[in-house]
Amino acid sequence: MKLLEGKTAIVTGAARGIGKAIALKFAQEGANIAFTDLVIDENAKATEAEIASYGVKVKGFASNAADFDDTHAVVKSIVDEFGRVDILVNNAGITRDGLMMRMSEQQWDMVINVNLKSAFNFIHALTPVMMKQKSGSIINMSSVVGVSGNAGQSNYSASKAGMIGLAKSVAAEMGSRGIRANAVAPGFIITEMTGQLSEEVRASWNERIPLRRGGTPEDVANVCVFLGSDLSSYVSGQVIHCDGGMNR
Repeated sequence: MKLLEGKTAIVTGAARGIGKAIALKFAQEGANIAFTDLVIDENAKATEAEIASYGVKVKGFASNAADFDDTHAVVKSIVDEFGRVDILVNNAGITRDGLMMRMSEQQWDMVINVNLKSAFNFIHALTPVMMKQKSGSIINMSSVVGVSGNAGQSNYSASKAGMIGLAKSVAAEMGSRGIRANAVAPGFIITEMTGQLSEEVRASWNERIPLRRGGTPEDVANVCVFLGSDLSSYVSGQVIHCDGGMNR
């Protein structure tokens, strides 16, 4: 039997990158997939078709995850369509990097709203659903910089640190109802965004990683499969680092 057979998962920001890898891996393990992105464009439709090739039910939903009312409406549509939600992966995120002295209020607010408030919005909307089911796994996508901080990324680091605090608080608050919450903290992951970095920058990152390589979106997806499955039924309130040993 597949690890996620019969489960339904929501993956936010899943049209590309790490979110797409998570949605595909979940589908391979038998989960039905509701994924969200800001718009359901041709790229998102291609992702939807790729997920469907694994024989699971899938539908993409246009969602401004940073908007409270919009998120509640989307979650209602997903529950109406799929009947239940067993796993929530809060993956939606952006970067607007800059040094603190030059960072605008808009840069700060955009990153906090998309990266952190979106997670609150989805958890808030799904709490009644999961409490009624007396089960659920919530996975917040954090980052190694949410633990260690990073110069030029105070907004992003703060949002990712918040994802850890949010997961731990939800785990404490909802554990008695069978709901688990954890955070994943990826390190240097090879994506379209990091692929734009110079060879020198990538080499310097690899020197800091004990495994001497960047991670792949599939590496992160494998951790999420564990947290979404019954293999982790006694794991809650934890931060799992997927960083090749960077944060020791």
